[in-house]
Amino acid sequence: MECAGRGTGRRCIGPATRRCGRCGAVAYCSVSHQVSHWSDHKEECGRLEQQMKRVDVLSDFPFTFTPEATIRIVEKQESRCSFLSNRGLHRVGMWMCECPCGDSLVSLEYSRLSDCWNLSSTLCPCSGPISRMSKCLTSWKDYYQWRCIPLHSPVALLLHWPLMVYHATQLAAMRNLSAEITNKLCIHYLGPEKELLQLAVFGELHALFPGVQVHIELIGPAIPESRDGERVDLYTYAHCIETDCMCKSSSGNTCSDVCSGRTSAVTLRLHKGFYHERFRDIVKDSIPHLVIAPNAGIAAYSSWLPTIELIKELNVPAVFSDYCEEASHLASCCISTVTGHPMTIPIQLNPFRQPMVIEDSALFLPCYSNCFLFGI
Repeated sequence: MECAGRGTGRRCIGPATRRCGRCGAVAYCSVSHQVSHWSDHKEECGRLEQQMKRVDVLSDFPFTFTPEATIRIVEKQESRCSFLSNRGLHRVGMWMCECPCGDSLVSLEYSRLSDCWNLSSTLCPCSGPISRMSKCLTSWKDYYQWRCIPLHSPVALLLHWPLMVYHATQLAAMRNLSAEITNKLCIHYLGPEKELLQLAVFGELHALFPGVQVHIELIGPAIPESRDGERVDLYTYAHCIETDCMCKSSSGNTCSDVCSGRTSAVTLRLHKGFYHERFRDIVKDSIPHLVIAPNAGIAAYSSWLPTIELIKELNVPAVFSDYCEEASHLASCCISTVTGHPMTIPIQLNPFRQPMVIEDSALFLPCYSNCFLFGI
């Protein structure tokens, strides 16, 4: 935890152990830094105080591993590395970048498409659903029951990406998006990073949007030059580790698929750069029904300004997410300043947020990937 008063004057004299007595969300290295920072902090203090009162709600998940993935990490009794190690998933395949040491080891050139869960078939959705969805999914519990996955399975740690797409589409239906979708859904997905090593999880969109051709344009500066323009066709779900499972009956994305003219139900295309820079080329072939920006950090990066202006001109639904409520609040203020209107989709907790807390966040507010959603 960094001192909230860092950079306001004198150097920090030690670790930030002195928390604000009112909100409890920020900490300081000394009384002098707390005093000097008050002129900035007083505007946010009351808001952060209210957010801290909702901390327990953020960690409310149905999983048997929830305490290990939330409270114990916050209290430094566990870590993301230890959580993965306990399940044989540390530095493995699609799980590679789910811990800090994985981030430092892996390059986005490492694997074009790792398509294995590294789990048994009973723990992952490696094949199609047994039954069609009878109602809209509203929670991880709904999803796990529908896909017949036990609540001790950690797959939600990766499935929050496609489930965020699913839930964002449901929210955007308030803009009559559902009336526009017949058999094809086109999404412009902004700022992918970790997802680039976990693209196979988007195969779950086969199940979430049955009978719909889903096409996603992934645009962001983190995409390597060598992958600019790359197309990924997901014919199957991500596989389990069992050699005799039915998920192995179709190899997916093979020469025979292409040569036979087989059409993929989920296609992804990668573009390096900012959305406002690449939009004209992308839109020639792909007009979006929906724009999605996960973990956007809009208030932290000035490069979002021209992108928000472009989205305003497009007049299509756009759904953003961020790690905590405060980041979402600041982002919403920035967006409203540009558009001149309040959020069409107000800030709300994402039921499909990643169920593992982010380590060493900037505030004492717990942070989760894709934690809060809001949109225009």
